[in-house]
Amino acid sequence: MGPDNFIWATERAGRISRINPNTGAVLPLLTIADVTQNNESGLLGMVLHPDFATQPYVYVVYNYTEQGALKEKLVRLTYAAAAGTLGDPLVLLGGIAATTTHSGSRLIILPDRTLLMTTGDAQQQPEAQSRASLNGKILRLNLDGSIPADNPAPGSYVYTLGHRNPQGLVQLADGRLYSSEHGPNNDDEINKIEVGRNYGWPTVEGLCNLPAEAAFCAANNVREPLTTWTPTIAPAALKYYDHPAIPGWRGSLLVAALGGRRLVQLPLDATGATITARNEFLKDFGRLRSLCVSPDGRVYVGTSNRDGRGTPGATDDRILVLENRAYMPTANRNAAAVKFDIFPNPAHQQASLTLPAPGAHVTICDMLGRRLREQSVAGLTATLDLTGLPTGRYLVAVATAAGTATKPLSVE
Repeated sequence: MGPDNFIWATERAGRISRINPNTGAVLPLLTIADVTQNNESGLLGMVLHPDFATQPYVYVVYNYTEQGALKEKLVRLTYAAAAGTLGDPLVLLGGIAATTTHSGSRLIILPDRTLLMTTGDAQQQPEAQSRASLNGKILRLNLDGSIPADNPAPGSYVYTLGHRNPQGLVQLADGRLYSSEHGPNNDDEINKIEVGRNYGWPTVEGLCNLPAEAAFCAANNVREPLTTWTPTIAPAALKYYDHPAIPGWRGSLLVAALGGRRLVQLPLDATGATITARNEFLKDFGRLRSLCVSPDGRVYVGTSNRDGRGTPGATDDRILVLENRAYMPTANRNAAAVKFDIFPNPAHQQASLTLPAPGAHVTICDMLGRRLREQSVAGLTATLDLTGLPTGRYLVAVATAAGTATKPLSVE
């Protein structure tokens, strides 16, 4: 979700678009000419600069062909809002070995304005353990493509190593990092990413639960995954959900699964070190690849049935939206202009409202934001019917042309 409240999306063949979440209109920005699409290769991850208003940069990673060989590179593009275009490509990191599978790649920008980029092992499994290779890693770069001075090894982009094909990456507000990773025919992983750690591949598949794996883990600072899947589900995008709009999902990781054809909700404990459950949704839409969480708590899910491995329907591929239509934000909008009174409070079977202007719309919600009762009021006073409401605390919202305000109401 961009700062313009549009969805920004990449497609494997090279197209980048802005999508209006209200109308579904797709506004193409650029089709990158040197993208090589073959099997899993093509245009992959994208991230927008956090200071987009003053630094309108879009970072993308994609596969390309160089002297007959498939490679991978990270490129910075510049957005021209007036023209609705992307241009001025600047290669920040290139020449990364690639094949038509296992390229990763997700991008995120950390609060310190460094960029993390996941790379797959490009089917060269030993390279995942080689610190001289950029494959099978999470890399960390400055936004100009240089190497941060505080990376684990001086002069190296490597942030973590021992990855097979990480296709999801997310950071929480408190700084915790998580990644989703494809296993072989077993042990897909959700990993808690810690700087400098080894994630085991190819010696370790999933947990350190075999004798040879345990010995390798002890000797090589291996971080075990939080959870694994066997049979595999091919976890792709990974997001964190902590919005009151869908209260049952607060504090959870959300995973879009390709082979598993489902959306998985993974609640985290308070420390973020344990996944406490697995809840599954959206099992009827085929392969799911991409996720986006909007500031108002909606979840957008991109299907991937036309990637050569799905069974596309007539309307594929699609972006689906999940929302709680009963949710009403408790935050006030222009509340100073909407002053109203509730009496009595606490109340029993009814309460009276004094309103600031005629034509107000009044809503009673529970503390989860679910709308329970609504009424439109022509005059300056109204009576709230509270019969049948259980004892407890509620929110009363008054919306006028000037804005919206809420107040708590106790029912006895």
